[in-house]
Amino acid sequence: MSIINTEAIGIDYPYESRYATVNGHRLHYIDEGNGAPVVFLHGNPTWSYTFRNVIPYAQNTNRCIAVDLIGMGRSDKPNIGYTFLEQVDYVTQFIEQLDFEPFVLVGHDWGAAIGLHYAMNNPSRIKSVVMLEPQALYPNRAWSDFSPPDSHTLFQTLRDSEQGWPFMRDQSVFIEGMTKTIINRQITTEEHERYREPFRNPEDRKPMWVFPNQIPIGGQPAEVVAAVEARNEWFIASTIPKLLFYATPGCTIRETQLDWCRSHLQNLSLFDIGKGFHHLLEENPHAIGRELQRWLMLMNE
Repeated sequence: MSIINTEAIGIDYPYESRYATVNGHRLHYIDEGNGAPVVFLHGNPTWSYTFRNVIPYAQNTNRCIAVDLIGMGRSDKPNIGYTFLEQVDYVTQFIEQLDFEPFVLVGHDWGAAIGLHYAMNNPSRIKSVVMLEPQALYPNRAWSDFSPPDSHTLFQTLRDSEQGWPFMRDQSVFIEGMTKTIINRQITTEEHERYREPFRNPEDRKPMWVFPNQIPIGGQPAEVVAAVEARNEWFIASTIPKLLFYATPGCTIRETQLDWCRSHLQNLSLFDIGKGFHHLLEENPHAIGRELQRWLMLMNE
């Protein structure tokens, strides 16, 4: 059944900014509520702002920690590679520094991939995994496997050694494209400005460009392919509770990917938010919030 969202989507971000230092650089995060911890990891090109309408559903019963990935949001933007494995290292050190008890992981897009890599290395620290449009669910053998099909030209341009970086630097394509193709509603000018905020300086757009170059397609990049294959060896064998939010038609998660999840992942629950594309947290946050609230209550028992 398709879920119709008639509730207002808030634009405010009423959270106190906190900072942790990792590798000599500051990571911005918010820490709201009390109880068993939940760690929220955003994807590309977003930041902790994307969780603003979901955290209120969880913070009455759980401690909610949402961190901005290095180079994104209000975190520092140093001159580093911003590769997938570097992002994993920053998040791992951040979690170790805050030293919370076993937690529920909530990840969108690359945040899910980064969080799952942490989970593989630290399975005793994870109570359950919640995924929204996860990136790098499995290595794509060829471009024909990459979803969505109508994005191939864009991503091939971004992965071109000569065109890719200037194209992202000068066009900020993921931020400027948010209003046109991958959100199932018209976001407000204020919301759009919030997403532009971290990337007003064109030179700071490097993380947005590196991430599409890290998607494992056709055996490249080899280190990410190896990392995802190792992760999935653990993930497929794991009985840890898993919740996957998806939309129709979706972007990274469509019927082929759903079939893979159904046939490979144990202890999996699926939740259909209705019509949507990639930014599910901007499309139907209240349905996601209520289901997450229910899920967390189960995990807290």
